[in-house]
Amino acid sequence: MVTKAIYASMKAKPGKEAEVEAFLKGALPLVQAEPGTVTWYALKEGGGRYSIFDTFEDDGGRDAHLNGKVAAALMAKADELFAEPPSINKIDILADK
Repeated sequence: MVTKAIYASMKAKPGKEAEVEAFLKGALPLVQAEPGTVTWYALKEGGGRYSIFDTFEDDGGRDAHLNGKVAAALMAKADELFAEPPSINKIDILADK
């Protein structure tokens, strides 16, 4: 059962939106290789805002993701792509369908 999640939000620097979108789309193969990541969504919210929502069965899967290649790449590109540091929130899932 999925009980853990991450919601990360980002604000692209003006003119960097296409690069942010390419980065997020390019991260998919890395996430697909993570056995503990159940679902992963890269989202365009509008107005230069983007987010990632992903789910996990337990803290181990979530921690592995946070210490994995996508998180490392995100932080390595943060100064170049984002107007502010990404906000990464660990959340618990209370119910799902």
